[in-house]
Amino acid sequence: MSNWFKTSGTAAVLALLLPLAACGTADDNGGDVAMQETARTSSAGPETPRRLLFIHHSCGGQLMADPGERAGGAPGSGRRCIYDSHPNGGGLRALLTAGGYDVSELSYESVLGADTDIRHWRRKFAEHMDAILATDHQDRRYGDGTINGIVAFKSCYPNNDFTGPGVEPGDPDAEELTVANAKAAYRALLPHFRARPDVLFVAFTAPPRAEPRRDLKDRLKGAFGSGPTPADHAREFNTWLTDRENGWLSAYALPNVVVFDYYDILTGGRGNWSAYPTGGGQDSHPSRQGNAKAAAAFVPFINAAVAGMN
Repeated sequence: MSNWFKTSGTAAVLALLLPLAACGTADDNGGDVAMQETARTSSAGPETPRRLLFIHHSCGGQLMADPGERAGGAPGSGRRCIYDSHPNGGGLRALLTAGGYDVSELSYESVLGADTDIRHWRRKFAEHMDAILATDHQDRRYGDGTINGIVAFKSCYPNNDFTGPGVEPGDPDAEELTVANAKAAYRALLPHFRARPDVLFVAFTAPPRAEPRRDLKDRLKGAFGSGPTPADHAREFNTWLTDRENGWLSAYALPNVVVFDYYDILTGGRGNWSAYPTGGGQDSHPSRQGNAKAAAAFVPFINAAVAGMN
């Protein structure tokens, strides 16, 4: 187990997260009841400890962190965006630890965690799969020859800034973010995941953008229609990524790849913008309440995915 984080305070963190998971938007009461129930049952994990590596940047670091004042994760620390605690903390690390997972993280200031845009994933897994599976924390490797049985990976909210639909079949390594290129990038991952049926790969949809402030001209333009927006394309892509019957995994038969819909949780499933922004509504980093909601949803999700591997 990674020595970066102490687990003695897990019970206290769980006590903090229960009311947070119950906080949502004003019209989200039905989901709040479900989230409270999820939080109460979140300790039901695998029968034996499972090593889980999460590759992320700032939003993922805040999702993992305990709620509270910012501690850890500073630039230049060698573990940038791997926070011990954060004002936007969702407490996922503590929930996973309590549920029987041995959690490690990759982020900024490491070779393997440096690039997490959609266009980076194919090359990262194609060229560094063995190193990723053997990574304990940042670029430190396990010394006992074991591997991470679960690898979660997430791009950040700029990966919703689509320029257009693009042209199929797309280019998985292209710098331009079109829907076609993004789909090509994820399709290109499947041969590498298929080669490791013993490892569970968990793709996170990118968190949504905060809705920008628009002047009267922009509002009128939107009201009369001007074609799909980047936010519309983001919804289209994330729907494709999570649609098991018609989307990314429709032709993939193995149980070792799943998608956690962080995007849909944070939009409330009702729009294309974040329901949990920060910074007065203009910062796309999810709030403490949004991250607590996502964290509480992730635990039963990953438990079910692990059970599906058995």
